[in-house]
Amino acid sequence: MFKKAAEAKSHQRLSGADRKKLKRTIKDKFPRASDSDLDALLPPKVEITVAKFQNRVHVYGVEGGFPMFFDVDGRGSDIFPTVYALWKVPELLPAFMLKGGEVSRFVIGGADLMFPGISIPSEGLPSFVAGEPWAVKVPGNPAPIAVGSTTMSSTEALKAGLRGKALRITHYYGDLLWESAENRYVPNAGFFQDAVFEDPSIPSSFQTSNLIEGDGETSNDQQSNTESNEGAGSLDVNDQQDENDPVDEITSGVGSLKLPDAGSADEPNEQLSLSTADIDSLLDKCLLQALHTTVKDKDLPMPGSTLWSNHVLPCRPSGMTLDIKKSSHKKLSKWLQAKSSAGLISVKEDKYKKEAMLLSVNRNHVDYSSFKPEKRPVEKNDQPNVNAANESRSSKTLEVAEIYKPSVHVNPIFSAVGADTGKLYSASEASDIVFKYIEKEGLVKQTNKSIVVLDVVLCDALFKGAIKKGTTYPTEIHKKDLGSTFISRMHPHHVVIRGNESVVRKGAIKTIQIVTERRQGNKKVTKLSGMETFLIDAEALASELQKKFACSTTVAELPGKKGNEVLVQGGVIDDLAKHLIEQYGVPKRFIEVLDKTKK
Repeated sequence: MFKKAAEAKSHQRLSGADRKKLKRTIKDKFPRASDSDLDALLPPKVEITVAKFQNRVHVYGVEGGFPMFFDVDGRGSDIFPTVYALWKVPELLPAFMLKGGEVSRFVIGGADLMFPGISIPSEGLPSFVAGEPWAVKVPGNPAPIAVGSTTMSSTEALKAGLRGKALRITHYYGDLLWESAENRYVPNAGFFQDAVFEDPSIPSSFQTSNLIEGDGETSNDQQSNTESNEGAGSLDVNDQQDENDPVDEITSGVGSLKLPDAGSADEPNEQLSLSTADIDSLLDKCLLQALHTTVKDKDLPMPGSTLWSNHVLPCRPSGMTLDIKKSSHKKLSKWLQAKSSAGLISVKEDKYKKEAMLLSVNRNHVDYSSFKPEKRPVEKNDQPNVNAANESRSSKTLEVAEIYKPSVHVNPIFSAVGADTGKLYSASEASDIVFKYIEKEGLVKQTNKSIVVLDVVLCDALFKGAIKKGTTYPTEIHKKDLGSTFISRMHPHHVVIRGNESVVRKGAIKTIQIVTERRQGNKKVTKLSGMETFLIDAEALASELQKKFACSTTVAELPGKKGNEVLVQGGVIDDLAKHLIEQYGVPKRFIEVLDKTKK
């Protein structure tokens, strides 16, 4: 897929809501990933960007230029981790083990993985279904070298006598996606090191051959496999492959790939040596530290996920990972229920959110009173508590502006005055462009300065395709109508800026919809949607409204549409609109209200 170079048509920084949606998608797609794994792959404090290509492929990268995930169709249904992601979390995907280095030559050369090249374990072929994402590893090396999707199920593979194509490779070590990283590295001897493997100056210790065997010449079989693998889904724009590059140059140094060991300063793994009892003890210690230092009674009730991410995790020892799945409780809700049964805290499940809620803390409990909190700076998390988030969000100013992109109709006007047709312009800037063209061509009517005489170029820009067949094209236009007519022929966009976040979207600005309706039992509910347009996070808003209106709130994805819907119990339509205007700075003209309970 990434054999040939392509330029992304856009690069965007993910907003908070998009980050959360991406994490939920990855969590659903890769159930092996724990919360700590997700934090390692998509760190909370690091900027995440998405590069969108012409063939709908989306590549998600972290600050520093490292691609972590790529989405084949841009819809989240066919997402894969990169080799960089698999080096950080090698157990994110199940993996096929190759029989030897000779097979890896073909995989890294771009060929798909065939069943005869897979080493079948003694317990038999693992179970899988068609279309499942799997990684590829070589013997004696935990660092995956490729990722792809299965072409058939394990049952079908056994019926076929373990012959044919096992894995359709979508990305492999050394392809252009790997090379797109700004500072390419490989995990070697426990450290991540920068390396460009085509560079002959790399030390010979880096050029190990335990992964590749043979004299470096590409066989005919490999060439046919490589050629057959090109095509569908690839980012084909300009072929930048060097025909003289042998496979050995592409794969040089891959044998030395090693994941960070327990002593790595960059990726400490002290938890690997901890027993289940040690992890349970560490969990309790972090909880008590959080209850003493950051959990305040005024913040209660608090969702269990907020307690975990904003309070417990920041209290873990520096460099230590904390995974609830490796404890004896296995789940956050069960751990909190255990602490509730012991009397330290009071917990109740929210029937709407299906989540454990922390209601109160027993500060007279013997565990609480006997614990002495450490006097150390608590690691700050990217998601502060709800009150702090509210204060920060309230102080952010919102800026909304309508902008326009030149279309094929008006491009000749922009080109004639030397303006960039790829830029976005405000309405006043676009009007200046057309009036600059009029001045350059001398189109103002001499007998009436308020009238513009249309030449062929300007007439086509304003009216071509908009006039019915058989109707005569106008020869003149009044200056007061010129600007609006010209802008109507451009592609509308809008930009939204809130604090440090900004986003540019196609189309006109969509309004926020607030609807109150009756439910069974003559109860009123208020539904809010479209808040993402103004960079408002649905989850944070729901928690905020829950406290403000002293009622239950829920968040759900809109059926058949992008975005979320916040449902608030009660008829709070006017108060909710006022809250959006005062606290979030949403202009009143962008809020639509509809009270269906009024006759």
